[in-house]
Amino acid sequence: MANPPLIQQLTTLITTKPIAPADLQQAALFTLDALANALAGRVSEPGVLLLRWADATGVNDAERRAFLQGALTHILETDDLHRASVVHPGCVVVPAVWAVAAREGLCGHAILKAVLWGFEAATRVGMAVGPAHYRIWHNTATCGPYGSAMAVAALLKLDAPATVHALGNAGTQSSGLWQFLETGAMTKHLHAGRAAAAGVLAADLARFGFTGPPAILEGAKGLFTAACPDADPGAIARDPDGPWQLLQTSIKPWPSCRHTHPAIDAASELRHAATGPLGQIEIGQIEVETYPAALEVCNRPTPQSDYEAKFSLHHCVAAALTREQVDFAAFTATARAELANLRERVTLRIAEPYASAYPQAWGSAVTITLQSGERLTVRRTHAKGDPEAALTPEDLINKARMLLTHGEISEPDRVIAAILALADDAPLPELL
Repeated sequence: MANPPLIQQLTTLITTKPIAPADLQQAALFTLDALANALAGRVSEPGVLLLRWADATGVNDAERRAFLQGALTHILETDDLHRASVVHPGCVVVPAVWAVAAREGLCGHAILKAVLWGFEAATRVGMAVGPAHYRIWHNTATCGPYGSAMAVAALLKLDAPATVHALGNAGTQSSGLWQFLETGAMTKHLHAGRAAAAGVLAADLARFGFTGPPAILEGAKGLFTAACPDADPGAIARDPDGPWQLLQTSIKPWPSCRHTHPAIDAASELRHAATGPLGQIEIGQIEVETYPAALEVCNRPTPQSDYEAKFSLHHCVAAALTREQVDFAAFTATARAELANLRERVTLRIAEPYASAYPQAWGSAVTITLQSGERLTVRRTHAKGDPEAALTPEDLINKARMLLTHGEISEPDRVIAAILALADDAPLPELL
């Protein structure tokens, strides 16, 4: 007998996986992180444009609300990341859940269960598409629709056949190319928004019996054939009894591309390791060892905008070596000008064990040679915020408070408490 289609296997795995109270509590923290990112994203340049679009055209249904919130969540480069899939699940799943839960009048546990289901689907598909897919395709955009559709299927209590239809039609909407990096265009935010909205549409249609292709992943004209030359289909249902993939997801402590974070972490330690004061004048050369994907995305010696600086290993390492905090101010025009000379001393190279360990581990090493001749090296197997070096709940709440304050929210602690109360099955708060 032939194996069931992969998305049917995925549906069975997710819908039969037990949920513990601790899982719901973690889901509430990840929901807080995503929503804080969305609220903070409103005050950015792309956020202002998105809100202007929303005012002009109207955001009067769940699909458009999911699009807007998803796009806002992914602007500041501080949203979560699942390493093995290279997917940012929160910016896709949480906006879809929030929009549909508000429409359906749902409460905490149903919402958090949907978040867990959505993270699981998006990341398992992301692990299955293979590393080559990521060189051209943005995994959050192409794998995210499976997550948003699975999450909304949970909220709508779709049966197994309808859920398969929802995932099939979510998958046919997969799209999102990296070409925007060439000019620093705002397209990445569009990717998150469309991935969130695609799942809402697909699950809503499935509710009414609208059918989708069950072999959307492995079929002769499916995603793997079209865009995944080294796909790993077994990842869809591998290790079904392991922890929820949400628990394997990293939270970003710094507002830059996650590929820069192991090097930021190492450089921050170096700043304190020198025997004397460490400023630009004391540093001779800086060498960063990392894995190929980090160079493909973040090899930008002379960033020309805040956004390009967030995708520049040169800039991020220079900032971490010389600044107490790598925060939003570290990427401004003033900061880029101050660090221009130091960036010129940064060289990047692919090295082991980081190349072979990726994507299961995102590591890096930074070596500085001081003008005195002293050489200092710090290595990171994992970055701060990874499950192996996890942020504490207090860290996550402090990060959310920082984001909400940046987003000009007048009572951030009230918002934080309302979101975390979902773990106690509280009603969905009015935030957006």
